[in-house]
Amino acid sequence: MAEDMKVIVFALGQEEYGIEVDKVRTIERIQPITRVPKAPAFIKGVINLRGVVIPVIDLRGRFGLEETVTTENSRIIIVAANELEVGFIVDSANDVIDIDAESIDTPPEVVGGIQAKYLHGIAKIGEKRLLVMLNLSEVLNRKEIIQLEQLEV
Repeated sequence: MAEDMKVIVFALGQEEYGIEVDKVRTIERIQPITRVPKAPAFIKGVINLRGVVIPVIDLRGRFGLEETVTTENSRIIIVAANELEVGFIVDSANDVIDIDAESIDTPPEVVGGIQAKYLHGIAKIGEKRLLVMLNLSEVLNRKEIIQLEQLEV
């Protein structure tokens, strides 16, 4: 029997991505971000969310995509990764859907310019819709998690 999983759908440009709901803490509107010196370019800085300092990553920059200005639709998706909360800036967060775990195929080497290591797979939804599922453990690799933990100090 196939398992359904709940997924938050978000967009970067024309592509739709998914993160499992149980990894997402909250979705916030864009707010002032404090830059942190010597952080990699894709780490935009930190925010103070209800008294908790959270590092914020621009997913476009992380994936090597062209960065754009934030809009009214832009969001910060707060995810939990290895005991650390991190915010991802995305173009929009659109939906919460159920997908069949069996509908997820292994990703090709590159999808929309993003390397396969960042991807968990590609979910087929209906006849024409594809959803790129993120591999959070690679999006935040061990070295970067150490850098992010140092930002919180």
